[in-house]
Amino acid sequence: MADFDYDLFVIGAGSGGVRASRIAASHGARVAVAEEHRVGGTCVIRGCVPKKLLVYGSHFAEDLHDAKRFGWNTDGATFDWSVLRDNVAAEVNRLEGLYGQTLGNNKVEVFHERATLTGANSVQLSSGRMVTAAHILIATGAWPSVPEIPGAGHGITSNEVFSLSELPKRAFIAGGGYIANEFAGIFNELGVKVKLVTHGDRVLRGYDDEIVDRLVDLSRQKGIDVHFHFGIKSVTKQDDGSLLIEGDNGETIETDLLLWAIGRTPHTIGLGLEQVGVDLGKDGSVKVDDDNRTNIPSIYAVGDVTNRVQLTPIAIREGHAFADSVFGNNPRTVNYDCIPTAVFSNPPIASVGMTEAEARTQHDDVKVYKSDFRAMKNVLADRNERALYKMVVAGPDERVVGLHLIGPDSGEILQAAAVAVKARLTKQDFDDTVALHPSMSEELVLMK
Repeated sequence: MADFDYDLFVIGAGSGGVRASRIAASHGARVAVAEEHRVGGTCVIRGCVPKKLLVYGSHFAEDLHDAKRFGWNTDGATFDWSVLRDNVAAEVNRLEGLYGQTLGNNKVEVFHERATLTGANSVQLSSGRMVTAAHILIATGAWPSVPEIPGAGHGITSNEVFSLSELPKRAFIAGGGYIANEFAGIFNELGVKVKLVTHGDRVLRGYDDEIVDRLVDLSRQKGIDVHFHFGIKSVTKQDDGSLLIEGDNGETIETDLLLWAIGRTPHTIGLGLEQVGVDLGKDGSVKVDDDNRTNIPSIYAVGDVTNRVQLTPIAIREGHAFADSVFGNNPRTVNYDCIPTAVFSNPPIASVGMTEAEARTQHDDVKVYKSDFRAMKNVLADRNERALYKMVVAGPDERVVGLHLIGPDSGEILQAAAVAVKARLTKQDFDDTVALHPSMSEELVLMK
């Protein structure tokens, strides 16, 4: 490897790329990273971190309302979007600095510019510099998808939503996935009139149907207009600055903001992958084997750019496994079974393992246990909002194959329970565990 400038050159300094770089360097590799945007990638800069902070900020709307039932006088409370926006941006800047510091502390050289492949062991930086490396890792993530329809450019994506100069009075959110539902909850709590629109008949495909139905019901109760079977034909900007959205059924809807949240596409355009001969999927994703290796032996890929599982913790694990395997003399792969996920909607959803429908297609003997309850806080707040916990079990020993929650703090509660599902524990193991009272999490061991 001494014949090359570096042992490893990483394109993309997001979660997967940073982890791979740091671990490879800790194994003694000479590592460089090129990042054309900001160090930290989607999650830190324009994804899960700033979005979760907006979720926290939006929850105060309900908390302040409920506080009166707990004896607090909140008259005169006001909200300033610019304060939340700027404080979130400051936190993102702080985290970006920490990510850069981590790379520096591990002696990883960072090029703040675009890099494209020119060969199996070479890349060219936008400055014109040519660099060679024994191994190249593609970790460029994914980019928000925008449909090819007239006027689509009048909308924004999750990349731009965090820097709005002001909140709109009306927001039209196109999409049915986790990003669409999360921003629907955020905007609604901040006083925006929200339409959540999808061309299909469901939102959050892949999550348990009963849990999703509960979210739709609660979203509508909170004032979100959930609209199914609406395909968008065109978008027109009107003289007053508002947008006129025309559906393929002839219906038109006026709004002040259009947010495209219809999915994310692997970010591979213009990287030179096809010219070098790297196999790509129809969606532009980089095809890799279990060891994250492409059809070109020296080129690897991890994270969302492979479109296997678009989750930050998975990108981190893939990057770590790659570095250990290639540079640490410790070959290993990532296990994609039983991945816990959460949707930070209002209320949030958390899930691990099989849905009820999936379990019934794979097992003959399936039982479902449930707890449908009002959280203690909601009772005193006089908030008629019920949580739902579902446990899906299979086989004569009633092994827990799935847990699905909707209710306050579901994402925080599920992580420990996901360990139990991963460990293949049974319903009896849950029953034998003493309840932590009074808590919402005790419902996990009290289901009937």
